[in-house]
Amino acid sequence: MMKIALALLLALLAACNSDKKISTNSDAGKLVVNTLYINGVLWSANQVSDASVLAVKGDKIVYVGNGGRDQFVAAKIVDLDGKFMMPGFVDNHVHFFEGGAALTSVNLRDVSSKQDFVSRIKNYISTVEKNRWVLNGNWDHENWGGELPSKNWIDADSASNPVFVIRLDGHIALANSAALLAAGIDSETEDPAGGEIGRNELGEPNGILKGNALNMVLSIIPQPSTEEVLDIFNVAQAHALSLGLTQVHAVTANPTETTMLDAFRLANASGDMKIRALVYTPIEHWQDARDLVNEAGAGGDTLRWGGVKGFVDGSLGATTAWFHKPYTDALETNGAPLTAPDKLAALIAASDKAGLRLAIHAIGDKAIDQLIAIYKTTGAETITNKRYRIEHFQHPSSVAITAAASNGIVASMQPYHAIDDGRWAQKRIGEVRVKTTYAFRSILDAGVKLSFGSDWPVAPLSPLAGVYAAVTRRTTDGRNPDGWQPQEKINVSEALTAYTAANAYAGFDDNSGELAVGMRADLVVLSDDPRKVDPITILDIKVLKTIIAGATVYQDDDNTLSSLIESR
Repeated sequence: MMKIALALLLALLAACNSDKKISTNSDAGKLVVNTLYINGVLWSANQVSDASVLAVKGDKIVYVGNGGRDQFVAAKIVDLDGKFMMPGFVDNHVHFFEGGAALTSVNLRDVSSKQDFVSRIKNYISTVEKNRWVLNGNWDHENWGGELPSKNWIDADSASNPVFVIRLDGHIALANSAALLAAGIDSETEDPAGGEIGRNELGEPNGILKGNALNMVLSIIPQPSTEEVLDIFNVAQAHALSLGLTQVHAVTANPTETTMLDAFRLANASGDMKIRALVYTPIEHWQDARDLVNEAGAGGDTLRWGGVKGFVDGSLGATTAWFHKPYTDALETNGAPLTAPDKLAALIAASDKAGLRLAIHAIGDKAIDQLIAIYKTTGAETITNKRYRIEHFQHPSSVAITAAASNGIVASMQPYHAIDDGRWAQKRIGEVRVKTTYAFRSILDAGVKLSFGSDWPVAPLSPLAGVYAAVTRRTTDGRNPDGWQPQEKINVSEALTAYTAANAYAGFDDNSGELAVGMRADLVVLSDDPRKVDPITILDIKVLKTIIAGATVYQDDDNTLSSLIESR
């Protein structure tokens, strides 16, 4: 038996050596790659036609084409089996840590009555310890007819916990009495510049805070511990990766938010960070951003910084977006600037001179016009090279759209808002102004660079939900099956480009956003080709794989992709 076993072993070794020799000879001159993807439908912006094969070496794409498999020796071959591969999705506007915290906090997004609002908060408070702050919420008073909530709704059930739950647009919040007390807000407190403290008939705060008044509470909320920050980050990251996102542009939610970049750097230093991020910090602290870039550079491939975010105005839902004419349903106001125009102009000029990248929130038509004027003065003859961004760009006039195109300004938009706000936008601003609301088609046709994202947690994080919104414009209440303002629909390829190549441009990232040789291997595989399905079923498409720097960071358990390991 020993002799037989030895003979078998020697025969096996001879066969292995023979195979190795043959393999070496047959593979001479071939490029060795880590992963070879075959039999796919590979889409990319600026690509003349679909490809079917893609090769990755290290963290870079080294081949995209049809056929050509025999050019490579691959450690792993993945048969895509006809599935759709594209560059990884990039989100141009997320509040990443707020989104992660919202996933673990009270959820008020789908609340449709006062009773449900009260019971949701009561039930959530019963699960947390006393004195712990209850935050996020993301409620929408339009869901129950438009009445704003009051501290009186929730005070009886929340005496032991400060509550500060924010409307989904981030520009109105409800604070209970405990939160108002902690912030020192009472009947004697004056409204801050750019903000409003809601009051009852006796002049006492009713719990509603608008605009810059939110900062009075935000500034005194206890900061989370290191462990809590990492937990929130990982919850948010897992959610993002499952949706096919390979990069996010994380933007500040308010001028007092000075710890967001620190949280990202903590996550990166801990080794937890897989998703890429470009971070925009408050423009009010532009000197800190400048000093960090001067001392430590602008980050690396995974985490970058050196951009600043500012605000011109508020939001349409809060009636704080700044228009030339009054609101149709609130004739006493046309909104107001959150930052005085001369002050904002000075901040923008200083930031630009320091080499920082600019992303400024402007929603109402007057806010957009003011910002374009400031950008034109600041950028002067080099403005078209600056990639200045207008965050949201929701209600531009036709003149503003043309001005954005001629000055190279990026329209940084979030398409899901169109099918959400479209339920009630006309009652706010009338039938004329809504004609250029979320005007995706007009913006592209004018030659403006259109960039897409979510504004999560204001809207769902899913890029496919954004594509669906831009392509169908079917409002979430089901009342516009053919699309709200349907003349502004765009096609699927245009929406995908806005989530990939356009976002790479908007984020000064020239190494991603397309399937091309030399680009980073940040990829996503979908169950179906979104260009070929009925647009109303885009929401049913599944993300099968998310790949960053050539490594799979998310894989759907039910996917049918097969991997063949090659040892040559």
